[in-house]
Amino acid sequence: MYELLLTSHSYLRYFVLIMLLAVVVRSLMGWFGNKPYTNVDDRIGLYLLIFTHLQLIAGLILYFVSPFVRFDSTTMKDATTRYWTVEHVFVMVIVVALITVARSTSKRMTESLSKHKRLAILNTIALLLIIAVLAMSDRGVLGTTTAG
Repeated sequence: MYELLLTSHSYLRYFVLIMLLAVVVRSLMGWFGNKPYTNVDDRIGLYLLIFTHLQLIAGLILYFVSPFVRFDSTTMKDATTRYWTVEHVFVMVIVVALITVARSTSKRMTESLSKHKRLAILNTIALLLIIAVLAMSDRGVLGTTTAG
């Protein structure tokens, strides 16, 4: 079961990244092009939220069953163990929070420009954090998962 969950979590990341890129590009175009916030924008944001939360659930389950997550005296001394036990999960929870806040607060806004601006800023920060934390791993941003 661990391998199936790890593979699912690894490939689900591509859906999250694709949807996140789509939301960022559309919101930047809407913000700087002063375009209306459309049903397509709303749907893409919804799919991003769904994939992100599925990824969170898979990641949290992995966190508790992974052999790479340890809580002992060596956790903070070993870079790989520290990455999987602390750094990866901490930053990714922040990413999920940013994406969720972006969607939930923009839903309450009435002006298209404000919606696009909110989505662009928070989702761009989330994207940059994802790239940074994945770059910290030994497998790179688009590499396959071989650990935790």
